[in-house]
Amino acid sequence: MGAESSEKGRPGRAPGLSYQDMLAGDSKPVPETLRGESSQAPTSWYVPRDRYFSRDYHDLEVERLWRRVWQMACREEEIPEVGDHVVYEVGDLSILVVRSEAERIRAFHNTCLHRGRRLRDDAGNMQKIRCPFHGWTWELDGSLSRIPCRWDFPEVRDEDYQLPELQVGRWGGFVFVNPDVEAEPLDAFLGDLSHHFERWPLEARYVKAHVARVLPCNWKVAQEAFMESYHVVSTHPQLLPSFNDTGSQYDVFGNWSRAISPSGAPSPQLERDYSEQEIIDWMTYRYEDQPSSFRISDGLTARQVYAKVMRASLQPLVPGAADLSDTEVCDFMFYTLFPNFHPWGGYNPICYRFRPYENEPERSVMEVYQLHPFRGKRPPPAPVHWLAIDEPWTEAPELGLLARIFEQDMANLAHVQRGLRASARPGVTFANYQEVKIRHFHDLLDRYLGA
Repeated sequence: MGAESSEKGRPGRAPGLSYQDMLAGDSKPVPETLRGESSQAPTSWYVPRDRYFSRDYHDLEVERLWRRVWQMACREEEIPEVGDHVVYEVGDLSILVVRSEAERIRAFHNTCLHRGRRLRDDAGNMQKIRCPFHGWTWELDGSLSRIPCRWDFPEVRDEDYQLPELQVGRWGGFVFVNPDVEAEPLDAFLGDLSHHFERWPLEARYVKAHVARVLPCNWKVAQEAFMESYHVVSTHPQLLPSFNDTGSQYDVFGNWSRAISPSGAPSPQLERDYSEQEIIDWMTYRYEDQPSSFRISDGLTARQVYAKVMRASLQPLVPGAADLSDTEVCDFMFYTLFPNFHPWGGYNPICYRFRPYENEPERSVMEVYQLHPFRGKRPPPAPVHWLAIDEPWTEAPELGLLARIFEQDMANLAHVQRGLRASARPGVTFANYQEVKIRHFHDLLDRYLGA
């Protein structure tokens, strides 16, 4: 993935206007984190299909991935008061995340040390951690507080029955946990990702919407559908007049990767040219029977006009919004932090999380957060809106037009899962460039699983 000019073509990518080419016409200075391209080359281009449905492979992931990796458990604002807690579950792990002090968040294995009952079933507030079965009780710091009929447990010593803790880290307003107490700190795991988000601080947002849905596919099938723009031409063709799919830039770094798909320029795969007026009409989802929301003046592009409008809308909420570049307010910047966390860059509010559902290899949970800037006191976070496995995303009106786009993706996922089982080939093949984020993900996954 070099940085040759588009006229000469780039190894493994389509010829024509690239993302870096578009930045040359930006109306504002572009941050250095968006300049240049990575040179790291993942090795995985072909992986066994059974890693998407095998029970043995799933169990290996639980043991060697989910029990050893940093993963996002919740937003800090979901547990603002001492005693507030959430239950985060993945595979057969159940983790209790609690604000134990005003500035301290802890995470415990959500299991009673007496007979193994889950200590908490749902989110809420508590001043002590009490098992509903027999009443064994712990303080919020995990120290043993009370055992009913204590005389009947002479062998139990308080120091041996401290609730086992997980590592906890915080970044961008999110709480991360890691069951492996010997793992590297979260900051080291993140690497340079924090630097990329300095201009778009996620901790300065609030959860305007949080929607979750159970999907009939493996968690990797689900998230891989949101890690590339290669599928747009077939799955979301309505986006192409204002979406330069093959001009997307893909980069991989350490434990994270990113893709940036330019907006405000038509796909080279279309058979005709589009005027700047047509492009902005497509960008703003104008229907044929509606007047244009914006008129393009001579000498201006749809991208420039749209960026100006977006900067104006952000100015009351975001310090320095007037200096944001066109790319930061127009383009689709989808980052992936291994293994399952997908915050978007710039001021697009999307953030995804994917994980197995109820320890099942062929069902998963997809969660969509909408993280919006605010002014003054932070609004309370929207409660999670759970959709059933057969309930469409359009039943979550808080997602707006995004829900209809998700439904186009859903038309693929169950069929991918069934097709993987039926395939005559032993594996799946990834593109050299446009699916490099997925290749990078599988390289990291192999490292954890020891493959």
